Amino acid sequence: MNLLFDLDGTLTDPREGIVACIEHALVVLGESVPTPVELEAFIGPPLRDAFRTLMPGSTDERIEAAIAEYRERFVERGMFENTVYDGIPAALQRLSTRGARLYVATSKPRVFAERILEHFGLARYFDAVYGSELDGRLSDKAELIAHALATSTLTACDSVMIGDRRHDVIGALRNGVVAAGVLWGYGSEHELRVAGAQALLSVPSDVERLL
Repeated sequence: MNLLFDLDGTLTDPREGIVACIEHALVVLGESVPTPVELEAFIGPPLRDAFRTLMPGSTDERIEAAIAEYRERFVERGMFENTVYDGIPAALQRLSTRGARLYVATSKPRVFAERILEHFGLARYFDAVYGSELDGRLSDKAELIAHALATSTLTACDSVMIGDRRHDVIGALRNGVVAAGVLWGYGSEHELRVAGAQALLSVPSDVERLL
């Protein structure tokens, strides 16, 4: 069994860093800043999509400027303003022991995802880490999952995508991969069900049921 995990909202809780970095970018560009609770909605989706929503009518150049400001703070300290969800390391260890092949498939740029996983001691559990490129390529979850399947020669019918947002579910289903939604992240049960999640997991240890 191949298990593909989202990163933000699934393996780690990145709320503090992501919210602070979005706030920073909006302030620098002179945009209005939603409340921290409102900004939680942008944890998970691709960053360009987030800024297009937060800055309606902005040119591509202004969107890229916002991303640059976000990443400046993110690289400096935002990526480590982050915590691993309770139960995740133990769940990954048990899955590995039972012979599951584990991968990360995140819309976050791969170079950042790899650093985060190393920093928090999670990298050792994964066969490979798949993420977007800094120029935005592979930020679409369906394209990213297709890339992961092809690159690691994974069979879709033997694979499960595990994530907390509708993007994870939709991306999985478009590739013929089982879609499992987690309820400890930032997507609601309603969001995941409407997107078509085929399994819902309440706590990290529930992932073992997928085997």
